[in-house]
Amino acid sequence: MTCLFLLCCLAMVSTLEAGALSAQESGSQANASAAETPRRGPSGLPLPRFVTFQAAEVNLRTGPGVRYPIDWVYRRMGLPVQIIDEFETWRRVRDRDGTVGWVHGSMLSGRRNVVVTGNIQALFDDATKHAGILAYLEPGFLARLENCPGPWCEIVAQGPQGQRYRGWVRREALWGILDGEVVE
Repeated sequence: MTCLFLLCCLAMVSTLEAGALSAQESGSQANASAAETPRRGPSGLPLPRFVTFQAAEVNLRTGPGVRYPIDWVYRRMGLPVQIIDEFETWRRVRDRDGTVGWVHGSMLSGRRNVVVTGNIQALFDDATKHAGILAYLEPGFLARLENCPGPWCEIVAQGPQGQRYRGWVRREALWGILDGEVVE
């Protein structure tokens, strides 16, 4: 009897593995349909999505509630994070380093910011590599996302002396926007 049960379990596992392999093989079709119909959280908003911290100090907790311990304290207002789950007024977020935890929704804003990643990036005055360069942005630079209709994103960057630059950066050089997401 025990052997029969184990054989049934093994058969089920191999069937599930075969289904998973089949799903991986048709990944492009699945990704296309997932992009068309995003998952919605209890708030009715799409998951995942990007938001920013609207407070100068934000506690990242191990669970959705004040009874859970603080795992990390962020001290950078405007930092973009990705909401990956929701529970009541709590949002499970991921930062650009992959750290995941729970933040109260009142600490988040729908305003869109991005962080420059990789190497130093040129900020162009037009959405082409042949445009004039307005400034150079270092990795970790925080900027406001204005518009991102395709491979180029329009951002507003504030310099060290308060000067503001409005220009274009390649999408792949920014963290804070989903692949294929259009921001207008």
